[in-house]
Amino acid sequence: VFEMYYVELATGLRRGELLGLKWEDLDFEHENLRVKRQIARINGEIVEAPLKTKNAYRTLPLAEDTIAVLKQQKKKVGSSHWVFPSPTGGPISPDSVLHMLHRVLKRAGLPRVRFHDLRHTFATLALQNGVDVKTVSGMLGHFSAGFTLDTYAHVTTAAQKEAARTMEKVLMAAL
Repeated sequence: VFEMYYVELATGLRRGELLGLKWEDLDFEHENLRVKRQIARINGEIVEAPLKTKNAYRTLPLAEDTIAVLKQQKKKVGSSHWVFPSPTGGPISPDSVLHMLHRVLKRAGLPRVRFHDLRHTFATLALQNGVDVKTVSGMLGHFSAGFTLDTYAHVTTAAQKEAARTMEKVLMAAL
C-alpha cells in the first residue's frame, strides 16, 4: 500500500478521488493526473460516482518522485484499469483503505488517524513550505482560497509570523 499512501500525501486527493483514478487519467509525458471520478459506497455497493462539485474536476501536476512511484504501481497491477485495484480487480472499497491505513499505523506504532488527515497533511506541509494558498486551494479542489484559508488558518498564521521575522531581518539590515 506504500504507493497509494505516497500518492495521497503527494497530491492531497480526497479518498474517493484517489480510489477513482484509472491509468487513462495519468499523463506521464506531461507529468499530470486528471481527477474525473470518485469511488463511493452507495446503498452498500462500491460504485463509480461523479465528483461533488465542478471545482473537484481538475488536473494536478506530478513531481518526478510521484511519477516514479506510479510507474512502480503500474508494474504491480499489470493490466488493471484502476491505479489502485482491489484484489478482485475492481475499485477498492473506501472502507478497506481506512482499515489498511489503521493496520499500517498500528504496525508502525503510530496513532490512528482518519484517511482525510492525510489530505490535511498535504495541505499543511504545502502551506508551511511556502506554497501559496491559491495554489493549494486549487490542488485540493476547493471552491475558494477563502475556504482553504479558513480551514488552515493555523498554518497561515505561522507563515505570517515567519514573514514578519523575515521582514524584520530585511529592515534591520538596512538600518
